[in-house]
Amino acid sequence: MNQSQLNDWRTVNTSGYVLNTSGHHPCPLGFGHYSSVDVCILETSIIVLLTFLIITGNLTVIFVFHCAPLLHHYTTSYFIQTMAYADLLVGVSCLVPTLSLLHYSTGVHESLTCQVFGYIISVLKSVSMACLAFISVDRYLAITKPLSYNQLVTPCRLRLCIILIWIYSCLIFLPSFFGWGKPGYHGDIFQWCAIAWHTSAYFTGFIVCLLYAPAALVICFTYFHIFRICRQHTKEICDRRARFPSNETETAGETGPGHSPDGRYAMVLFRITSVFYMLWLPYIIYFLLESWRTLDNPTLSFLTTWLAISNSFCNCVIYSLSNSVFRLGLRRLSETMCSPCMCSKDMNERDPKPRKRANSCSI
Repeated sequence: MNQSQLNDWRTVNTSGYVLNTSGHHPCPLGFGHYSSVDVCILETSIIVLLTFLIITGNLTVIFVFHCAPLLHHYTTSYFIQTMAYADLLVGVSCLVPTLSLLHYSTGVHESLTCQVFGYIISVLKSVSMACLAFISVDRYLAITKPLSYNQLVTPCRLRLCIILIWIYSCLIFLPSFFGWGKPGYHGDIFQWCAIAWHTSAYFTGFIVCLLYAPAALVICFTYFHIFRICRQHTKEICDRRARFPSNETETAGETGPGHSPDGRYAMVLFRITSVFYMLWLPYIIYFLLESWRTLDNPTLSFLTTWLAISNSFCNCVIYSLSNSVFRLGLRRLSETMCSPCMCSKDMNERDPKPRKRANSCSI
């Protein structure tokens, strides 16, 4: 943002808050306001679309898990459902910047709105990041310690881990309310966030050392060993087929790195984790550069922030495309929701032939 825009946009009052003295402020993507309406149409459209996709996608995941008991056979379902609830709250929270872009007054001071929104978004995405790390550890134990896995991973311990994840995520960003700096959200939608609330290199380093780096290291370590073990199993199967060609029909289709159920499920979770970090990496890089006062660009801030938030919807897509049990649950859920409509249509057509209807969403 150049100096002329700043001079046109803001002034500082006696209490140090930045106020808007003009009729409107520049849009984050730099296209400005349209002559007919005083609204950032492009930015609002992007956020509204993401909000709709995130809410509908994660509601679908939650309902499918409720209607597909087979999905609960995996212990990682605890963490995946936690991620779905966290991402659903992200979608609901995105309504706040939408109202801000539409100039709808919430009755709360903008500085407080900005801080609370930034804190909530950061906590929710921290929960997702921690859940991905715990999922990788769970799959690592399932593959490396299959005999003692049921004793090591129990429902009680899983619930305890989820509680600790929420507590840790809430505590690690709490210093942002005491002047340490931004918790991670750049705040280019809110004027006070964009101008008066600066990032801190020390607080950024604090978050990286206690959240981003440990989660990334744990995920890299566990999945490296998971796929190394899968490759070893594949090599052993190929050697067995070479020694005993008569067993070729029995072992056909078992030559891929994900031939076992655990290997295939680990591959699904690895895809979710990879997409998560690909979407969040530009955000983290910009966050570090902004903290060290190396880069300050409202357009990049907006794009990287909402690219990272879009991951809340991508998890639903990846899981639905990669997991056959989830697709079956989604089909049963669709049948359950559509069965009343089909029944009503049959009654209107007075068809004497009874139609089979899905009276349960269980698999």
